[in-house]
Amino acid sequence: MKKQHLPTKMCPICNRPFQWRKKWEKIWEEIKYCSEKCRRHKKQAY
Repeated sequence: MKKQHLPTKMCPICNRPFQWRKKWEKIWEEIKYCSEKCRRHKKQAY
């Protein structure tokens, strides 16, 4: 994969795009949040 062709997703908490990372390779479909901070604050958003 070339860096300019990495998949991206939008974080539902901060509404910012984030890119695929090697450590998420096997679980990319499950990733919803861009960071641990956003994941922790998911309950406050609703």
